[in-house]
Amino acid sequence: MNPPNRKLKVGELRPSQLLYTYGVGAVVDLPHISAMIMGLDDWHAEQCGVVAEDRLLADVRRILGSQVERLVSPPVPLEENVGFFTPSDVRSVAGVPVAPFPRWLRCSACNLLAPLSSGLLQLQDVPGRPDLARYFHRNCNRAAKPTALPARFLVACPQGHLDDFPWLWFVHRGPDPCHGPLELRELGVSGEALDVEVRCRGCDKPPRRMSDAFGEQAERRLPRCRGRRPQLRDFEDDGCKQTARTILLGASNSWFSFTRSILHIPTASEDALLRLVERHWSVLVDVTDRAVLAFLRKRGELSAFHDASDEALWAAIDRFRSRQAPGDRPPDLKGPEWIALERMDARQQTADFKLREGEVPARWRPWIDRVLLVDRMREVTALLGFSRLRPPQDLASEDDTTLAQYAPLARRAPTFVPAAEIRGEGLFLRFSEARVRAWCDTMNDLDEEFHSAHTAWRKRRRHPFPRSSYPGARYILLHSFAHALMRELSLECGYAAASLRERIYAREPDEPFGAMAGILIYTAAPDAEGTLGGLVRRGHPDELDAHIERVLHDARTCSSDPLCADHRPEPDGTSLHGAACHACLFAPETSCERGNRYLDRSTLVRTIGSCSVPFFE
Repeated sequence: MNPPNRKLKVGELRPSQLLYTYGVGAVVDLPHISAMIMGLDDWHAEQCGVVAEDRLLADVRRILGSQVERLVSPPVPLEENVGFFTPSDVRSVAGVPVAPFPRWLRCSACNLLAPLSSGLLQLQDVPGRPDLARYFHRNCNRAAKPTALPARFLVACPQGHLDDFPWLWFVHRGPDPCHGPLELRELGVSGEALDVEVRCRGCDKPPRRMSDAFGEQAERRLPRCRGRRPQLRDFEDDGCKQTARTILLGASNSWFSFTRSILHIPTASEDALLRLVERHWSVLVDVTDRAVLAFLRKRGELSAFHDASDEALWAAIDRFRSRQAPGDRPPDLKGPEWIALERMDARQQTADFKLREGEVPARWRPWIDRVLLVDRMREVTALLGFSRLRPPQDLASEDDTTLAQYAPLARRAPTFVPAAEIRGEGLFLRFSEARVRAWCDTMNDLDEEFHSAHTAWRKRRRHPFPRSSYPGARYILLHSFAHALMRELSLECGYAAASLRERIYAREPDEPFGAMAGILIYTAAPDAEGTLGGLVRRGHPDELDAHIERVLHDARTCSSDPLCADHRPEPDGTSLHGAACHACLFAPETSCERGNRYLDRSTLVRTIGSCSVPFFE
């Protein structure tokens, strides 16, 4: 990560963190500096690698526009810039650009509160030690070069805007010609807002406690949101009519990512050359003329195509590029995955997609009719935007994403978006379609209960079509089983709970690609942990039989019963789950595709007080 104006390395992040935790618009808390990840306008596209995934690219184009040309990985140093340079040399620095934020800092010695533009604060860096980069207070009268730390209060609004706390307005209780200096003092050791006081040294205004910036009355004590977008270094053109809310630096609701992810499904074409082009598309993406192929061969970048002539390779590139052109029909993300898992075509078996037929435990064959062992798989995720204060609207269907409200990643329509790819393993279970359909026919009451809560939940978020995109009882059943199985597998296979993810395939017979009733539990770790083989080994019939038995046994009771068992989806839309809580079914946010909603363990087995017929009866 590098400040955009001064080339200085200040920290390191994993590629996956730039999508889920510290993406564009998020604040990264470093040892002595808080930095804002800047927008795509400041990224160096020439230092970004290309992530080849045509199905995901088509979906991104549908949402952001046809001008998106590629998915890219975070910037990396160019080969010609790798060498022996000083740490401050521009050629030795490559990464995601950042800028210091918030711009108001507090001196750790004299409690001075001042913006970076005041000239009282100076950046100090130690060559080769980015962890020691810091701002210090110049000419402090209490210490020599004391560290200036970021002020831990900010203001944000639901439209994705973020701004420095209006310190001068707040302490002067409105517009005032006095510009300080200000002082921020902590009167106690608790760190609560009630014990934090800000006062002005330049006038006789009484000091003010930060507790006045929180609560129901804070709206009258703070100015309107200015529409500031610090990641884009601008303000919203038409301003912002929202009320700014005070948040803390590093608050979990300051940034929510809006991502789209798919599983890589290799083409089933008989043309081996086309499959090879797909695998090496990051090298061939910029080949716009046949003459470029001769140049790449001289550089040794086409060693994988030594048996193919330039004419044949150019024709294969042209065919593959035509597949990536935007189409008229919205792409289906899960449909092709379901077909690939169902068919298990030998022509699709590659280093990134390897399947084996497993054996269904005899005891569970009436409910589960197929098990697949996924030895190798690849997931690609793209970042499309973000939101603040509340997560993006619940997206039940792929068509629903056009209605999502999120903050943009760039000032102009982006030509590329950040993406990350991870490789791992998985376990696929297909449920008996006849059993699932028969069970759903008897769940009208539960279906209507969840649908009413779903409608109320979307109305609370001002969705224009509140009754649409309801996943149905089929999804609730499969989703609940997937969560229960993930919790059991995390205890046995050696993976952390956050390293397991789910992919639910739940569709009715009259929907595109026909009926689907299956779950895929897979690893999604960005390092070697995702390929240890521990999850696939749990697909052995004897072990899987024991796992399912423990899953259903544990689902019958919960340590929070009877409160958990009696919980139902709230008719006012405050919750979208039934008998489920953190002690039984809830999973880490990165593991669940629906934010721990549409869960109910009473759909699996009988619980305390349940009156419906569970699926595994």
